[in-house]
Amino acid sequence: QVQLVESGGGLVQAGGSLRLSCAASGRTFSDYAMGWFRQAPGKEREFVTGISWSGRITSYADSVKGRFTISRDNAKNTGYLQMNSLRAEETAVYYCAVRRGAISHEAGEYHYWGQGTQVTVSS
Repeated sequence: QVQLVESGGGLVQAGGSLRLSCAASGRTFSDYAMGWFRQAPGKEREFVTGISWSGRITSYADSVKGRFTISRDNAKNTGYLQMNSLRAEETAVYYCAVRRGAISHEAGEYHYWGQGTQVTVSS
């Protein structure tokens, strides 16, 4: 079992920046992708971004392209999500997840999830 713990969430003003971290522990495995999802009140969980095991491949939701950056440091068993120019509508609980193999945009394809971290963007 892989455990994931997100951190770095909080309150930020619109236009500001925030960096989230995702620390992995427990059983680790090679060749797994990491993704970030978010879920706002009354909305379904949506894909934000993902990164391959090697870090050479990344994928972003259209709404965050150019503003968010995903990265990972496998030596530290930690992934990161840098969020810039945050918007009020991006207030949500942000979740880190991992799956074996390639990046997927489908939440159901990820087996391991963190508990989430709240990001609140004030307008």
